[in-house]
Amino acid sequence: MLGLESAVMGLTDDLQKLACELVAIESVNPDLVAAGSGESKIAAFVAEWLGAEGLAVQVAEPVPGRTSVIGVLAGSGGGASLMLNAHMDTVGAGGMKDPFIPVVRNGRVYGRGAYDMKGSLAAIMIAAREARKLKLHGDVIVAAVADEEVASVGTAAVLERIEADAAIVTEPTEMRLCLAHKGFAWLEVETRGVAAHGSRPDLGIDAVAHMGRILTGVLELDQRLRAGRGHLLLGTGTLHASLIEGGQELSTYPARCVVKLERRTLPGEDGAKALQEIEDVIASARAEDPALEASAWLLLERPPSQLGADSFVTEAVEKAATEVLGREPEVIGVSYWMDMALSNAVGIPTVAFGPSGEGAHADVEWVDVASLQTCVQVYLRAIELLCGGPP
Repeated sequence: MLGLESAVMGLTDDLQKLACELVAIESVNPDLVAAGSGESKIAAFVAEWLGAEGLAVQVAEPVPGRTSVIGVLAGSGGGASLMLNAHMDTVGAGGMKDPFIPVVRNGRVYGRGAYDMKGSLAAIMIAAREARKLKLHGDVIVAAVADEEVASVGTAAVLERIEADAAIVTEPTEMRLCLAHKGFAWLEVETRGVAAHGSRPDLGIDAVAHMGRILTGVLELDQRLRAGRGHLLLGTGTLHASLIEGGQELSTYPARCVVKLERRTLPGEDGAKALQEIEDVIASARAEDPALEASAWLLLERPPSQLGADSFVTEAVEKAATEVLGREPEVIGVSYWMDMALSNAVGIPTVAFGPSGEGAHADVEWVDVASLQTCVQVYLRAIELLCGGPP
C-alpha cells in the first residue's frame, strides 16, 4: 500500500492532540443557540493549520461569521480529485459539564463536538498532511464547513467554489460504509376558528379542537407509511407532529391553532409529495366536517440521498476499508440527514465513512481515538486509489 502503514504509525498522539484543540474552540451554531460563536474562530485555526502543512487555502463566508475553509493539496495532474468533508459547527452544550474542556480517558476524547464531528475533522486534516508523502496525480480537497447542523450554507458555498470527482463525508458511521440517508420536509398546518367568550358556544369556533381531526389523520398516515414497502437500506418514511400552539386563555374559544410536522423522506420522495399528503389529510378531515378551515405549507426540505454500490467511489472506499479493517465494511443507510445529499445532488458521487463514538447532541459525547487512526488509514488508501494515477 505504498508505505501506508509506516505513514500512519505514531499518529495517535497527533490525532488526539488535534481533536482536543478543535473541541476546545467553541463553535456552537448561532442559529441553534443565539449565544453560539459560530465558525469564525475554528475556521481561522483550521485555515492556519492547513496552510502550514502546505495546502492552498481559501475561505467561503456567504453569511458573516459563518466561515468555511477549503484546503487543496494539488496533485501533478491526470488523476481524480477527492473531497473530504467535515463540519465545524456543533449543537449547544445542553447539560454537559465543561463542554469545551476536552478530557482524554480510556482512549476517548470527551467534549462537545468530539464525535459530531471534530474527531473526523482532525482525521481529514491529518490525512491531508500525510497525503503529501504520496505521489498523487489528483487533488485532495479538505472541506471544513459551517452550518451543517441547520441549513448547510457552508457545504453549499464550498460546492459553488470547487469541483471534485468524488467525495467522502466523514460523519461518524462506526467505520461502516454509508451509501444512503433519509431526507426531511418540515411542514406547518393551521386551523382557523372564531374567538369568543367561553360561555358563548353559539359564537365561538374551536380551532384547537378542529386540529384534532388533522392530528388523527397525521397519526394514521404515519402508520400507513411505516407499514409500506421500505427502502433496502433506509426502511420506511415517517411522519410526526413536532410542535403545537393555539389559543390565548382558558376562557376563550381559540381562533387559531398551528402544528408543525416533520416528514422523513426516502429517495424518490420530496417536499411536494409530503405537502400533498398533508393536503389530502386536510381534505379527508374536511369531508367529515365541512366547516373545517385549514391550510398547509412547506417550510423547509432537505433531499434524501443514495449512491449505488457500483459507483467507483463506493468501490474505492470499500476496497480501502477492507484492506485496513481486514474485513469488508458493513454497508448501511442512516435515518438522519447529512451534507452528502448536497454533493451528490451536484454530480459529485459521495459516500460517508467515519469514526466510532457516542453522544451526538447528548450530554456525554466522546470519540474513539483508535477509530480516528483507522479512518486516517482508510482515507489515505482511498486517496491512493482515487488520486494516485489516471482515473
